[in-house]
Order: sequence, then structure tokens, then C-alpha cells
Amino acid sequence: MDHAIYVFATLFVTIGPIDVASLFIAISFNADAASRRQMAVRGTAVGAGVLLIFALAGEALLDALGITMPAFRFAGGILLLLLAIDMVFARHSGISGLTSIEGEEASSKQDISIFPLAVPLIAGPGAIASVILLMGEVQGELTGQLTVLLVLVVVLLLTLAALLLAGRIVGLFGITGVNVITRVLGIVLAALAAQYILDGLARSGVLGTGGAP
Repeated sequence: MDHAIYVFATLFVTIGPIDVASLFIAISFNADAASRRQMAVRGTAVGAGVLLIFALAGEALLDALGITMPAFRFAGGILLLLLAIDMVFARHSGISGLTSIEGEEASSKQDISIFPLAVPLIAGPGAIASVILLMGEVQGELTGQLTVLLVLVVVLLLTLAALLLAGRIVGLFGITGVNVITRVLGIVLAALAAQYILDGLARSGVLGTGGAP
């Protein structure tokens, strides 16, 4: 149960259903309700496919590239720390959201389900790094791997629900309320990122001992 909660917290923060919903409503303002629902379902499905591919094959890809898991933990921790900083300051860069150029392109598109909704809003760099790291922690443990995959599906379903209710969520919390939630989650993510960095250093032999929860 503790491991499932840890996985849920990590994926919920890095995928960020509420944050994704607020961005979705902003870039789909010119779409009608039916089109918005279709884009939400399609975007979540594609994003889920991308994340599941990296969850199942990410470590094999790292092996093929000659990248060790401690090195990826260190690099992934830095990436998540940058994402956490963006969240704490309630800003959107290419890590946590869209760049200005991507935003302009998205605003001119009729269908945003693949880009930018699926990638990079749902299956962004932080989420991809997280699923690879989480699966790497339970390598060889079938129960642990199934837990990660099941929790990933749950978080994606919550993301879909948030997208379908995006208008109500933004109306309920307002932009300020969404930013407050994002900042709090960013602090949690910063702590997780620091742990990944320390674990990467420890498992590479640079530090003495260490381990992920």
C-alpha cells in the first residue's frame, strides 16, 4: 500500500491532471463541447499509449543506449527538479507546458488531441522520466510492476475526468486556485526529485548509502 501511494503521488504530480485541464480549456476555447470531449478522450488515449510504451520498454531503451539506471535517476531527478521549480513559480516552460511558439501553433489548430494535449501536456518529459524510474525501481518484481501500471491507468483516468470537467474545475478554483494547488504539488515534487538525485549519486558510488522509498 505504501508503494502504491508513493507511485500515485509521483505520477499525479508529474502528469498534473488539474494543471493539464486548465491548459486544455485555454487552448480549446474555440471548440464546441462535443469536439472538446472527443479531443479529451483521444488525447488521453494517445498519451496513455506513449507512457505505457516507455513504462514497458524504457529500461531496454536505456540499456541499448548504454545508459545505467543510476545515471538516469540522477538526470531524471534534475529534470523533475526543473519541473518542480516551474510548478512552484506557476510558470510554463517546455518541461511543464508549452513554449510560446508551441502555444501559438496549438491555438491555430482545430484538433489539439495529439499535439499538444497527448504530447507534451499528458506524456511530457517529467511523466516519461517518472514512469521509467518507477518501473526501474521494481525491476524483476511482477507485483511492483503491475502496481505501477495500474496506478498509471488510475492517474490517466483522473486526467481524463479532469479534462471532461475542465470548465467546471477552472470555474470552481479559478486560475489563482489552480496555481496554489500547482505550487503545493511542486514542493512535493521537488522533494521527490532531490531523492532521485541523491539515490542516483549513491547507487553510482559517488555517495555512501541511499535508497528510494
